[in-house]
Amino acid sequence: MTSLQKLRKPHFLKCVSLLCSGNNSTSPKSNLYVNGSLHILQLFRFCRVERAVNLRNGGDLGELAKKSRVVRREAQAALLDYLHSTRSLQFMDAENMSKNTPEFLDRLLKRVDINDGDVGRSLTRFLRYHPINEFEPFFESIGLDPSEYSSFLPRNLMFLSDDQLLLQNYCVLCNYGIARNRIGKIYKEATEVFRYDYGILQSKLQSFQNLGLKQSLVVKIIASSPYLLKGDVNREFLEVLEKLKKSGIGYNWLEEHLSEGGSYNWKCMLELIFLLGELGLTGERLGEVITHHPDLLLERSGHVTFCLFGFLLKFGSTPSDIQTLFLQFPHISVVKFTNNLCQCYKFLVEIKISVEDIGRMVRSHPLLLGTCELKKVTSLLGTLNCGVNRLCQMVKDDPYVLKKWVLGVRVDRLPGPKRVLKVRMLKTKFLLSLGFVEKSKQMEKALKVFRGKGVELQERFDCLVNSGLSREDVIEMLKVSPQILNQSKDVIAKKIEFFVKDMGYPVSALVAHPALVSYKIERVKLRLLTYKWLKDQGAVHPKLALSTLFSCSEEIFVRSYNLHGNAGLPKAKSSANELSCFSIAPNFEFNEHNLEKANQINYSQLMRSTKLRHTTEFLRQPKDNTILVVNYIYSFDRLRLSILDSMLSSLRFQVFLSRASSFSIVLVNYEAHFDVAVLFSMRIHRL
Repeated sequence: MTSLQKLRKPHFLKCVSLLCSGNNSTSPKSNLYVNGSLHILQLFRFCRVERAVNLRNGGDLGELAKKSRVVRREAQAALLDYLHSTRSLQFMDAENMSKNTPEFLDRLLKRVDINDGDVGRSLTRFLRYHPINEFEPFFESIGLDPSEYSSFLPRNLMFLSDDQLLLQNYCVLCNYGIARNRIGKIYKEATEVFRYDYGILQSKLQSFQNLGLKQSLVVKIIASSPYLLKGDVNREFLEVLEKLKKSGIGYNWLEEHLSEGGSYNWKCMLELIFLLGELGLTGERLGEVITHHPDLLLERSGHVTFCLFGFLLKFGSTPSDIQTLFLQFPHISVVKFTNNLCQCYKFLVEIKISVEDIGRMVRSHPLLLGTCELKKVTSLLGTLNCGVNRLCQMVKDDPYVLKKWVLGVRVDRLPGPKRVLKVRMLKTKFLLSLGFVEKSKQMEKALKVFRGKGVELQERFDCLVNSGLSREDVIEMLKVSPQILNQSKDVIAKKIEFFVKDMGYPVSALVAHPALVSYKIERVKLRLLTYKWLKDQGAVHPKLALSTLFSCSEEIFVRSYNLHGNAGLPKAKSSANELSCFSIAPNFEFNEHNLEKANQINYSQLMRSTKLRHTTEFLRQPKDNTILVVNYIYSFDRLRLSILDSMLSSLRFQVFLSRASSFSIVLVNYEAHFDVAVLFSMRIHRL
């Protein structure tokens, strides 16, 4: 439905509604035949006027012209009448200019004031008083865009009749058989042709026919290579024709494969023919190659073939290798062949094949690489379920495996290596012995989680059983936490021994929380010592389950048991005559006179200093029953741990510990994790 039809529909409905609303007389018959007819006449007149107003004020008439065939047809007819009748142009030229200039026509319609909705009459009236620049529709009708012909518009001319040479040469080309929409390319690339005097252009066209070329072939040559019309007959063009003729290629072949829409550089094509001759492709052999693969010569005038030639030379191919390639060239375009070759090179680089191996493969299998349009490496790795190294080895062993990985071919998953299959078989056998169901979800999960050979897994399992747990308990533990068996048997035995002997828990307690075996010993020890201290303070239930203690993170544990701040922690009472204090703080001298100031240090500076050299005389002369008052306020991290290690391993601190007959540790103003304090205590005792 056109815009005008859409415009009429609501008006028709309005007519009907007004007729119905105006039918209020007592005589239906008189209303129908008298009042009704009057309403109809008035309303149709109203609709026509309103439609004209909408066309004038509705805005974008150019958009309307694009959508309405009626409007466009009327505008084209008006422009044709103006160009032919008023401006006296040839009918064919005027028709071409009116029908093949959509952009010019849209710009023109935007300038026209449409009266009573009659586009043709309004445009005719406009052209009568507003002559147009005829060069604009002319250049657009011969195939040039406004951005292309803007520079060609003459400054002092508006009418085509004022440029007789342009019209004359244009008519010569049209009469010779060159399509009007192709002439724009000739004008753009060889503008001087349209300045030729009378008869010169015709003689040039005739000179091509004198070479033995048909008129239809000359049309294709001129349309694709307009520069041949400039000056004398092009020497490279003549040499190419001569070489093709000697190779047994006739002009009919050239006419069949040349394209009017293409562009050809005959000099480049001549250089390619010479290059192929240096490879040994001359005479009939050259004709055979070009006849079967015309795109080698004609695709971008041979530039693609030059690129292919350079690619092969770069990887060490000899002239004889390249000659063999061209003689056996597959029946695909040279563009696709070259692109496949480059993509295969990228593929080989991605799978980490060495440059030497890639060069060897390009030299020995150019036809294979040029005909394979490969899938992406990431896609292949996922489909084949293998790694880059295995993919690399497969290509090295058999390059023809690439044919199985081209686009459009279904790729099946590779069978696992013998070693992998053997390991999986031993793992499966071990899991079956534990009671897992074959091919079940638990079995698949355990196979993915377990690390190690089947024999190693069995040894770790036996270690758990020998620690005092029953076989059934160990199996249940593994179903809940299969990562337990990813540790060596020595580590498992050491953790269980620590849990039982050092911490005093029964080994059966591990059944309820088997993940405890996979935790580090330091974490278990610190958490249990903290729990013991909390029990002594009466801050927690004395019989909490291990799962409650270890299932939460460090942050949640500290927040849950209110370990931040000073609540519940012992306080230090400084007295210079019965205890000695020291604290790690920046630029603080530890001596007898500063003991009372030890607890008055700004706690925001604690644990920031690495200057431990200030603990000189005080640490060398310790007293009995020395109390180390350690002030903490910052959260513990690796930096603080390194500072702590440096202090504890220093020679001066060793001397201090060796001379003090006894000492104890008091934690003051502690706002970090409580585990840090316990760790501090453990490290001092270890020393």
